[in-house]
Amino acid sequence: MADLLEIPVQLHTDRKILHVDMDAFYAQVETRDNPALAEVALILARDPRQHSGRGVVATANYKARQLGVHSAMSAAEALRLAPEATFLTPNFEKYRTVSNQVHEIFHRYTDKVEPIAFDEAYLDVTENKIGIDNPVVLAHALQQTIYEELQLTSSVGVSFNKFLAKLSSEHNKPAGLTVVREADVRPFLDALPIEEVRGVGQKTAERMRELGVTTGAALYAMDQTTLTQHFGRMGYDFYRRIRGVDDRPVEWQRERKSVGKERTYGPFLDNEEKIMAELKRLAALLESSLQKRSLHGKTLVLKVRDEDFNTETRRTTQPDYLPNDATEFERLAADIWEELGGYQKPIRLLGLTMTNLAPLTFENIPLNLYDN
Repeated sequence: MADLLEIPVQLHTDRKILHVDMDAFYAQVETRDNPALAEVALILARDPRQHSGRGVVATANYKARQLGVHSAMSAAEALRLAPEATFLTPNFEKYRTVSNQVHEIFHRYTDKVEPIAFDEAYLDVTENKIGIDNPVVLAHALQQTIYEELQLTSSVGVSFNKFLAKLSSEHNKPAGLTVVREADVRPFLDALPIEEVRGVGQKTAERMRELGVTTGAALYAMDQTTLTQHFGRMGYDFYRRIRGVDDRPVEWQRERKSVGKERTYGPFLDNEEKIMAELKRLAALLESSLQKRSLHGKTLVLKVRDEDFNTETRRTTQPDYLPNDATEFERLAADIWEELGGYQKPIRLLGLTMTNLAPLTFENIPLNLYDN
């Protein structure tokens, strides 16, 4: 009877999707710029021996990863695992610049690019700018172009949807190229450890193991009714994913909801003068970014994180669209800062973001109803 209640799923295989993931991106950029770093376990984080044990790992090269170091780990724990490692404070401005160069290469192949982070994106190459019908040939050409121009390696997954493309890009790193065709879906997904199925976090994995589900094959054997009884709506999602079903398009024309600039500081900002100087700098960067995108907005948001990781966000919304003027942004940010109470603790992060956006072609036209 349970089978009669199940919602049928259908595998659509007409798209050609790539997931491109730059290999240990931050660490790779630093090693490219300083080849001596290739010989050491490299951890991108502030050295905890010099900063009272504080800090979080942004990424690590593969030598450090083999020692158990991973992103989002505390720098102190990373030092415990890799006491001989080289720590390097991340330079996010540099990585943003290189990321823009990588994405410019993506757009030579297709404009259907969905950025996920500095170092990864989905590309829909069903129709592409260079007329290559075979997505595997195209993916290889893309990897070669990135390497020849930027001296950086990437791993690419090729399939007919985003779920399978992302899984396959993770399958053979670094510098891997993995293809999952329709005929490959079952052997590829059946062999997966349950933790590698998208959406299965640590707690969900524990519950699955209690049900005897440790692999993709075991998950595939479970019916919809049982999965939804145990996992609610996510149970149906798991049912679809383990069958390779994912109908999400590459979202390359998403409307931008905000434009922002933020920076993490080391050493921390420890007085009012330094904070005001950084607000001025962020205001100038925000103005430039808005002008570049031909946008303006009504709501300015200030984000502040102190040395103890306490985070405050406060916003001000104007009745009319703000002029793209760094001086005005700086003034409003200073007002918000005062509302938050001004300087109390050293600051590790500041950010300015504009929301309630519209194209610059949209203007406020105030009308005086009493003019003849």
